Amino acid sequence: MNVTFYTNSSDFLAQTRHALETDEAANNLMLGIALRLAAGNAPPTWSTPYLATVADDAGHLALAAVMTPPAKLVLYGEGDVWQPTTEPLAQHLLDNGWYVPGVLGPSEVAHAFAETWQALTRHPYRVGVRQRVHALRQVIYRGDAAGHLRAATSDDLDLLAAWFAAFHEEALHEAPDAASARDNAERRIAAEDMAVWENDGQVVSMTARSRPTHHGIAVNAVYTPPEQRGRGYATAAVATLSQQLLDEGYDFCCLFTDLSNPTSNRIYQRIGYRPVCDFNEYIF
Repeated sequence: MNVTFYTNSSDFLAQTRHALETDEAANNLMLGIALRLAAGNAPPTWSTPYLATVADDAGHLALAAVMTPPAKLVLYGEGDVWQPTTEPLAQHLLDNGWYVPGVLGPSEVAHAFAETWQALTRHPYRVGVRQRVHALRQVIYRGDAAGHLRAATSDDLDLLAAWFAAFHEEALHEAPDAASARDNAERRIAAEDMAVWENDGQVVSMTARSRPTHHGIAVNAVYTPPEQRGRGYATAAVATLSQQLLDEGYDFCCLFTDLSNPTSNRIYQRIGYRPVCDFNEYIF
């Protein structure tokens, strides 16, 4: 197995894009990150990225990896014999001094890398969020919540910054960082990626578009504060945004759900999202 490290995201995409786009929804995270790097619009919080592939002696792609520190390593893998591919990648990261806080990817390959990393470093891993990728090609339920979806504006910044911090703590199980949450909200509002559900003049839920790829786009940052839950606002917001994205010409929308939250999984499936693959996180 041969590891290739790329200093240029366009070169990385040239080697991986065809394989990643064979299952574009499942690989939306890696594709979205790489495309964003190639377009030169990475957020300022990303430092120098790690981009690598593992190929067999015939040049066949077996594994691809992307990391934008301080974020976790994201993996793509082909086949089912993982140690011969994860061990060279892990060794390359170690040999070149890369700090790896964790790994995220399709369940089998992510688990295999976590086992390999633990064996090489003698540092144990713990299971993080167990997720499932869903994709939607037709909205079948929009809900009946009162109100309407609108684009977020700078007037919403203070509120959405607070909600981003709460979202990261609740959905991603990460410690809230007020400054990063505000920067994230401000950047995404300016890019016109954020949307809010408003009812009777009050903003009651948020959602966003993210990571456009050739045929699809992700929906994320879905959050409703506890006092507004149970009224169908998130369902209506996600369904309405998803329909808008399909109307813009995307073939599908995709999103991640936390498998420990059966309520959100039911809601998204009711809208029309269908499971694609499991996507697990391991923290080192």
